[in-house]
Amino acid sequence: MRGCAKPSGARQGTGSGLSRWLFWGLALAVTALSLTPVQYLPPPVFDVWDKAQHAAAFTLLTVAGRWAYPAFGRPASSVALLLHGAATEAAQAATGWRHGELADWVADAVGIAIGYAVLAARARWRAFNAPTCATKG
Repeated sequence: MRGCAKPSGARQGTGSGLSRWLFWGLALAVTALSLTPVQYLPPPVFDVWDKAQHAAAFTLLTVAGRWAYPAFGRPASSVALLLHGAATEAAQAATGWRHGELADWVADAVGIAIGYAVLAARARWRAFNAPTCATKG
Protein backbone atom coordinates (compact mmCIF):
# COMPACT_ATOMS: atom_id res chain seq x y z
CA MET A 1 0.00 0.00 0.00
CA ARG A 2 1.38 3.36 -0.95
CA GLY A 3 1.71 5.99 1.73
CA CYS A 4 0.14 9.40 1.56
CA ALA A 5 2.12 12.00 -0.28
CA LYS A 6 3.44 14.90 1.69
CA PRO A 7 2.31 18.30 0.50
CA SER A 8 4.67 19.20 -2.28
CA GLY A 9 5.93 22.74 -2.08
CA ALA A 10 8.42 23.91 -4.66
CA ARG A 11 10.53 25.47 -1.93
CA GLN A 12 10.84 22.51 0.44
CA GLY A 13 14.16 20.95 1.35
CA THR A 14 17.53 21.17 -0.24
CA GLY A 15 18.85 19.52 -3.33
CA SER A 16 21.15 16.52 -3.26
CA GLY A 17 24.87 16.76 -3.74
CA LEU A 18 24.50 15.11 -7.14
CA SER A 19 21.93 17.64 -8.32
CA ARG A 20 24.22 20.48 -7.27
CA TRP A 21 27.17 18.95 -9.13
CA LEU A 22 24.96 18.56 -12.18
CA PHE A 23 23.80 22.18 -12.03
CA TRP A 24 27.29 23.64 -11.61
CA GLY A 25 28.69 21.30 -14.27
CA LEU A 26 26.02 22.48 -16.70
CA ALA A 27 26.64 26.12 -15.78
CA LEU A 28 30.37 25.69 -16.37
CA ALA A 29 29.81 23.88 -19.68
CA VAL A 30 27.38 26.54 -20.95
CA THR A 31 29.79 29.31 -19.98
CA ALA A 32 32.82 27.58 -21.50
CA LEU A 33 31.03 26.79 -24.76
CA SER A 34 29.70 30.35 -24.94
CA LEU A 35 33.18 31.84 -24.68
CA THR A 36 35.10 29.32 -26.80
CA PRO A 37 36.13 30.60 -30.24
CA VAL A 38 33.78 29.14 -32.85
CA GLN A 39 36.58 27.44 -34.79
CA TYR A 40 37.43 25.37 -31.68
CA LEU A 41 33.90 24.16 -31.03
CA PRO A 42 33.05 20.63 -32.10
CA PRO A 43 31.05 20.42 -35.32
CA PRO A 44 27.32 20.21 -34.64
CA VAL A 45 25.80 16.76 -34.73
CA PHE A 46 22.78 18.30 -36.35
CA ASP A 47 22.05 21.82 -37.53
CA VAL A 48 20.23 23.72 -34.81
CA TRP A 49 19.36 27.34 -34.85
CA ASP A 50 21.59 29.37 -32.51
CA LYS A 51 18.68 30.80 -30.53
CA ALA A 52 17.25 27.32 -29.97
CA GLN A 53 20.60 26.27 -28.49
CA HIS A 54 20.46 29.22 -26.08
CA ALA A 55 16.88 28.38 -25.08
CA ALA A 56 17.71 24.68 -24.62
CA ALA A 57 20.77 25.46 -22.48
CA PHE A 58 18.80 27.78 -20.20
CA THR A 59 15.88 25.34 -19.99
CA LEU A 60 18.32 22.73 -18.68
CA LEU A 61 19.95 25.24 -16.32
CA THR A 62 16.55 26.26 -14.93
CA VAL A 63 15.41 22.69 -14.27
CA ALA A 64 18.78 21.59 -12.86
CA GLY A 65 18.99 24.74 -10.74
CA ARG A 66 15.54 24.18 -9.27
CA TRP A 67 16.39 20.58 -8.40
CA ALA A 68 19.74 21.61 -6.91
CA TYR A 69 18.39 24.58 -4.95
CA PRO A 70 14.64 24.09 -4.39
CA ALA A 71 14.49 26.68 -1.59
CA PHE A 72 15.78 29.39 -3.92
CA GLY A 73 12.66 31.24 -5.12
CA ARG A 74 11.56 31.49 -8.73
CA PRO A 75 12.06 35.28 -9.04
CA ALA A 76 15.54 35.14 -7.50
CA SER A 77 16.65 32.16 -9.57
CA SER A 78 15.24 33.71 -12.75
CA VAL A 79 17.12 36.95 -12.09
CA ALA A 80 20.32 35.00 -11.33
CA LEU A 81 20.06 33.06 -14.59
CA LEU A 82 19.21 36.21 -16.56
CA LEU A 83 22.26 37.93 -15.06
CA HIS A 84 24.39 34.92 -16.01
CA GLY A 85 23.10 35.15 -19.58
CA ALA A 86 23.73 38.91 -19.71
CA ALA A 87 27.24 38.49 -18.28
CA THR A 88 28.01 35.81 -20.85
CA GLU A 89 26.82 38.03 -23.70
CA ALA A 90 28.89 40.93 -22.32
CA ALA A 91 31.94 38.66 -22.06
CA GLN A 92 31.39 37.51 -25.66
CA ALA A 93 31.23 41.13 -26.80
CA ALA A 94 34.53 41.82 -25.01
CA THR A 95 36.34 39.01 -26.83
CA GLY A 96 37.64 39.39 -30.33
CA TRP A 97 36.22 36.09 -31.50
CA ARG A 98 32.58 36.03 -30.32
CA HIS A 99 29.74 38.53 -30.53
CA GLY A 100 27.27 39.28 -27.76
CA GLU A 101 23.70 39.68 -28.97
CA LEU A 102 20.56 40.94 -27.26
CA ALA A 103 18.61 38.30 -29.20
CA ASP A 104 20.70 35.57 -27.55
CA TRP A 105 19.84 36.97 -24.13
CA VAL A 106 16.14 36.99 -25.07
CA ALA A 107 16.51 33.33 -26.11
CA ASP A 108 18.04 32.65 -22.68
CA ALA A 109 14.94 34.23 -21.08
CA VAL A 110 12.67 32.07 -23.25
CA GLY A 111 14.61 29.01 -22.08
CA ILE A 112 14.09 30.02 -18.44
CA ALA A 113 10.34 30.36 -19.06
CA ILE A 114 10.24 26.95 -20.76
CA GLY A 115 12.15 25.44 -17.82
CA TYR A 116 9.60 26.75 -15.33
CA ALA A 117 6.76 25.53 -17.57
CA VAL A 118 8.32 22.05 -17.53
CA LEU A 119 8.66 22.17 -13.75
CA ALA A 120 5.05 23.36 -13.33
CA ALA A 121 3.76 20.58 -15.61
CA ARG A 122 5.75 18.02 -13.61
CA ALA A 123 4.32 19.36 -10.33
CA ARG A 124 0.75 19.19 -11.70
CA TRP A 125 1.31 15.65 -12.95
CA ARG A 126 2.69 14.58 -9.56
CA ALA A 127 -0.20 16.23 -7.70
CA PHE A 128 -2.73 14.56 -10.00
CA ASN A 129 -1.16 11.13 -9.47
CA ALA A 130 -0.58 11.45 -5.72
CA PRO A 131 -2.62 9.14 -3.51
CA THR A 132 -5.31 10.80 -1.45
CA CYS A 133 -5.44 10.36 2.30
CA ALA A 134 -8.62 10.45 4.32
CA THR A 135 -8.33 12.18 7.65
CA LYS A 136 -10.17 10.77 10.60
CA GLY A 137 -12.38 13.28 12.36
